[in-house]
Amino acid sequence: MPVAYTTFPAYSPEKPKPSVQPAALEETPVAEAVIASESDIRSGLADNLLRLWRYGLVLSHRRDIADDLVQQTCLRALERTAQFEAGTRLDRWLFSILHSIWLNEIRSQRVRLGQGFVDADEALVVDGARDTETHVMANQVLRLVNALPDAQRAAVFLAYVEGLSYKEVASILDIPIGTVMSRLAAARAKIAANVAEEGST
Repeated sequence: MPVAYTTFPAYSPEKPKPSVQPAALEETPVAEAVIASESDIRSGLADNLLRLWRYGLVLSHRRDIADDLVQQTCLRALERTAQFEAGTRLDRWLFSILHSIWLNEIRSQRVRLGQGFVDADEALVVDGARDTETHVMANQVLRLVNALPDAQRAAVFLAYVEGLSYKEVASILDIPIGTVMSRLAAARAKIAANVAEEGST
């Protein structure tokens, strides 16, 4: 009598399945996001170098310090690409980095007494491809901004020269919006007084 053989699926040999690590699947999108973010930052840095240098000059009144601030800002931005949120404004993030470096490192290490001011017309590099009237106006504002106290000078530059919103200025300077508005109001009064004084001479 023939013997019937039955195959039990539970005991059937199976080919080993490759082990899948969930973490590996999760790392891919993150890595791609970081790469995309770094690429965005690298391409955006060149477009913002002049603006960063202007802000560094407004803060420090010195070309060499402005150069250092821009270099350190670029380096830190590339080191911290993972902190940049895709879809947000790169220029605001870069201004925040530069301001932080100025407060925490450069300003605390250098004595800036008795070094005078930098003439805006002489110091600022003008891109001939851009609107000349815009630069003339910016230079006039910068000349008046140089006479303001440090806190007002930074707020005026970011709000009126760079055209950032009060909220963005507050974020960069790490102060309340009310403080930004107060500094801008005081700066406007000071600038108006200086313009009136220049007009009467």
